[in-house]
Amino acid sequence: IQSGLHIFRQALNACLKNTNQYGYFIMKQKLKVWDLPTRLFHWLLAASVAFMWYSGEQGGDIMAWHLRCGVFIFGLLVFRICWGIWGSDTARFAQFFKPWQVGRYLKGSLSENEQPGHNPLGALMVVALIGAVLFQVVTGLLSSDENAFLYNGYLSGLAGSASADFRKLHVQFFDLLLILIGVHVFTVLLYKFVKKHNLITPMLTGYKYLEGKLPDLKFAGAGKLAAALVIAAAAVCAVVFAGA
Repeated sequence: IQSGLHIFRQALNACLKNTNQYGYFIMKQKLKVWDLPTRLFHWLLAASVAFMWYSGEQGGDIMAWHLRCGVFIFGLLVFRICWGIWGSDTARFAQFFKPWQVGRYLKGSLSENEQPGHNPLGALMVVALIGAVLFQVVTGLLSSDENAFLYNGYLSGLAGSASADFRKLHVQFFDLLLILIGVHVFTVLLYKFVKKHNLITPMLTGYKYLEGKLPDLKFAGAGKLAAALVIAAAAVCAVVFAGA
């Protein structure tokens, strides 16, 4: 009987993959962490930056779409900044950007329940990536093609003679952006395969499984979402019409 119970407990724990250091099953609860707007922003930005990299390397006629995608990314970033101010708890900068908690996190004294969204190191990377992509987009909008003048940024006319300098910044800074993206991807894979902490699935489904008392997260409603979308759309229109 004891042998049978032992086998049953091992099988149960193997299925649930959720045991403490003594081998006993720990009940985890499902918690919604990421709202749909945050998840869509994340994956749309990733796909858009990948396309920008490809189109920038290819050159030629595809550069017309490179410019359009740049304006789209600008709209995404404006939306994310708005959402980071008045969006859902896990999307708001004031809720997750807490550099003073990095020490606690590295010591292992900051539980996931205290910060169920981005951990302190992840928060630093999020802010760095948003800032880097924004810089890349703005320099692109202000750039001019000094060789052909066929694919100038939408706001290159506002930059005047400095547009060529913005183009150089745009090209040179992209290497730093790639490094940041590489660090981000490497860290996510490190968490998944070494620390056995899956960060990818929650960004797809919106849910995490946590033990203990779950935090009371608040999610922004349709009104706040509409406001962020309207401001982002207005920003895109302003860029397009300014370059017309």
